[in-house]
Amino acid sequence: MNESRVLACIDGSAASEAVCDYAAWASLRLTAPLTLLHVLEPVPGSAPADLSGSIGLGSRELLLNELAELDERRARLLREQGKLMLDAACERARADGVAEPLLRQRHGRLVDTLQELESEVRLLVMGRQGEACSKASSQVGSQLESVIRTLHRPVLVTTGTYRAPQRVLVAFDNSPSVRKGLDLLLQSPLLRGLSIHLLMVGADTADSREAIEAACRQLHEAGFEASAAIRAGEVEDVLLGYRREQQMDLIVMGAYGHSRIRRFLVGSTTTAMLQRTDCPLLLLR
Repeated sequence: MNESRVLACIDGSAASEAVCDYAAWASLRLTAPLTLLHVLEPVPGSAPADLSGSIGLGSRELLLNELAELDERRARLLREQGKLMLDAACERARADGVAEPLLRQRHGRLVDTLQELESEVRLLVMGRQGEACSKASSQVGSQLESVIRTLHRPVLVTTGTYRAPQRVLVAFDNSPSVRKGLDLLLQSPLLRGLSIHLLMVGADTADSREAIEAACRQLHEAGFEASAAIRAGEVEDVLLGYRREQQMDLIVMGAYGHSRIRRFLVGSTTTAMLQRTDCPLLLLR
């Protein structure tokens, strides 16, 4: 499979339905094939304990065989459960308009699997919450941050239920990574025809105004409907406040722009937004 694809990670969480819907939306807008992926990860503590010192010699072999059979049955049930989840996701994607989603089930760690498939990925779609999180929780899935840090592909992180994006908020800070991300968006059909709002958080200086207005002109020249604004305050508060005020459907921002040392000292805007956002995030690398 050498085609550039939209890849959606499916698990048993409540987020999987929205992941399917947003992945189908992206696949159709990008005219890119859709792959639905389920990864069977090793279960911690699943290896049988060494009971050789606590059972008699005559029963040791029988008990170990039974334990091995239990592990095999459990693995078989997990594979079947994964196939059922993929089948349900496939039906949902077809209902959303995707003709032939590809289904893949892999064994191993999710991060490792995605690294192996990275060259095939145009856009990765994941839910903010994994299988271990409750539906009402704002907790970030245990592996999401690792995936975003590891992969050098755009990641669409879903929250809540699906709502077709119409109004898009782009967090603009004039950094090289954000300017590069803006160039990618200009070349991509993903957001074409949608209303784009550029928002810079900080002081409204002449330099800031010049930078954001130049970016807005770029969008206009490429045929986008776009507007620009500068607001002071804490980054996450301003972005989320503007999202609610303007009823944005999607937030676009760079992923983990700070060094690990800076993140340790002051935290990460990306992590804070993942924890607090009530709408999907498209994270650019």
